[in-house]
Amino acid sequence: MSLHLPVSSASDPHQEDRAQAIRDCLRDAIIDRRLAPGTKLSEAEVGALFDVSRTVVRHGLQMLAFEGLVTMERNKGAFVSNPTPDEARQIFASRRLIEKGIVAAVAGRLTQMQIETLHAHLDEEARLQNLRGTEARRAEIKSSGDFHLTLAKMAGNAILEKFMDELVARSSLVIALYGRTGISSCGCSDHSAILKALEKGETDRATDLMIHHIDHIEADLDLRPVESLSLRQALNL
Repeated sequence: MSLHLPVSSASDPHQEDRAQAIRDCLRDAIIDRRLAPGTKLSEAEVGALFDVSRTVVRHGLQMLAFEGLVTMERNKGAFVSNPTPDEARQIFASRRLIEKGIVAAVAGRLTQMQIETLHAHLDEEARLQNLRGTEARRAEIKSSGDFHLTLAKMAGNAILEKFMDELVARSSLVIALYGRTGISSCGCSDHSAILKALEKGETDRATDLMIHHIDHIEADLDLRPVESLSLRQALNL
């Protein structure tokens, strides 16, 4: 079954839109953990699914490569990124730096409407945490990441928001690869405490809670180096 987009040509002024649509669909599948790290993204297969040329597909994949979600390998093609333990640590170190700034930007400055929006989001997170099944877990992980993205948007800095969008997406990839529990580790109770401090304008407390929260997410990752074994050793033969 094809996901039909208009037929493309090199001079088509809407080519960028079709590439963007492919980028958006693949990005959602990656951060929702429906495409595992290391999955090959064949230009021919993606083109057939979307009914577009390989040129359009390549453009969409390059967008994802720029965001760090896809790796382009010469003579091999495109793959869902497979971050190393060091890259995973760097992602969370970056989040600590950036989210500290976001907290400082919004503490005590949230409007009543923004506060209500965040509380409604926490209610949805709590609902999802009580559900079971793979789809529910994916929805929970996405909802948890969206809390951080919503705060970034409320900070009123478009560049900061763009950085956070990339970091949260890459965090989802890391959790998919290294998470011990298979859940988001981004607890609703942590978010609730952060929001309460933000409402009161307690910048230092909100910052400490956010850093502790990010530490908690990273602590759920198994980033220990793995000893390389021969096939015989791995199979105990």
